[in-house]
Amino acid sequence: MLGAIVGDIVGSIYEFENIKTTEFPLFSPSCSFTDDTVLTVALAESLLTGEPYGEVMKAYYRRYPDAGYGGMFIRWAESAESRPYQSWGNGAAMRISPVGYVAATLEEALALAKECTAITHDHPEAIKGGQAVAAAVFLCRRGIGREELREYVSREFGYDLSRTCDQIRPAYRFDISCQGTVPQALTAFLESSDFERAIRLAVSLGGDTDTLACITGGMAGAFYGGVPKPIAEQARSYLDPPLLAVVDEFARRYPPLAVCRT
Repeated sequence: MLGAIVGDIVGSIYEFENIKTTEFPLFSPSCSFTDDTVLTVALAESLLTGEPYGEVMKAYYRRYPDAGYGGMFIRWAESAESRPYQSWGNGAAMRISPVGYVAATLEEALALAKECTAITHDHPEAIKGGQAVAAAVFLCRRGIGREELREYVSREFGYDLSRTCDQIRPAYRFDISCQGTVPQALTAFLESSDFERAIRLAVSLGGDTDTLACITGGMAGAFYGGVPKPIAEQARSYLDPPLLAVVDEFARRYPPLAVCRT
């Protein structure tokens, strides 16, 4: 889960000033966590405590009202009702990585991802995006290879993962849809050689960089057995004590797996 948070923080300053290069300072004083981190940690707390995710999300929204939520989510969070609003937005995929840690089987990961996503994002494209990312995180933690993962996601979710980052980058623009974010995040991860490279590739594509890098970071953290210590320590410095408490408890309960990869 910390990998997703790192991606959010690193990408936070490039969302409206895309840089289209992998050469940039990983952190700066202007970086911050956004709604991506808030709702990811909210999901982690829900999974740890068993409290309904919808209620936890609303509580986190009240605690962090200025984190950069979308307008439809704000209306949902401030409403007395909790009906989903047919969103196909990439928010479904950016907050889902904790599911890949908690689920005991791939089938459970898919079912839990659908359940947690549909609370707000009940459009089929959002469900698909949430399930694809949760499944990828689950499989990465269990040692799947890059090409095997590419084949699985392409087959099961219909995403085109044939283009490279270099092919995507020139024309890629801001896109808040799952279908316009999840394949790009997967591609950045699949081309990476280590965790930091995955984040840099994701940010270099442009677009909705905090969410794109958040999704990529969630998969990369699972694949590479966690976040490198220097990067983790820098990312933690942007979080307040309540967020850190949940991050630390989740990591204690569901630690990264040291996967041996050739």
